[in-house]
Amino acid sequence: MFPDDIDALARQVVDTAAARGLMIATAESCTGGLVAGALTAVAGSSAVVERGFVTYSNAAKSELLGIPAELIDEYGAVSAAVARAMAQGALARSAATVTVAVTGIAGPGGGSVDKPVGLVHFAAAGPVGLVHLERRFGDIGREAVRLESVRAALRLLLDRIGG
Repeated sequence: MFPDDIDALARQVVDTAAARGLMIATAESCTGGLVAGALTAVAGSSAVVERGFVTYSNAAKSELLGIPAELIDEYGAVSAAVARAMAQGALARSAATVTVAVTGIAGPGGGSVDKPVGLVHFAAAGPVGLVHLERRFGDIGREAVRLESVRAALRLLLDRIGG
């Protein structure tokens, strides 16, 4: 279902999380659940994947993850502040010990000078704290931005769980 490198990254995340007794939750916007999909494509992932939040709309980010609407209004849904809040909200609203969040502009439209197509913010929260990552993939096409975002999210998650 996914390219081989994504399958391999997801397997590493699942194996490492299982070895450390960690549970994972995802909070996804522009990837629409693809990170959780990559993880749950791995046999045995039910031992480590606690849940996934697909919060594509601003209302969903507020309702499901507890992100204040004022934060989204001030910084925009595609921002470091919202990515961090998504990761923290997923941690607070699940039984997971580590979370990863993704919010971005996959395109082809929706970009601006300040926030161009291909801009994606990531965050991870867990026992070793909260971290943010910004990537600018460029206008490489919607599918490519989403797949690159899955790769980046899995790498960030692997880094946070010590893989």
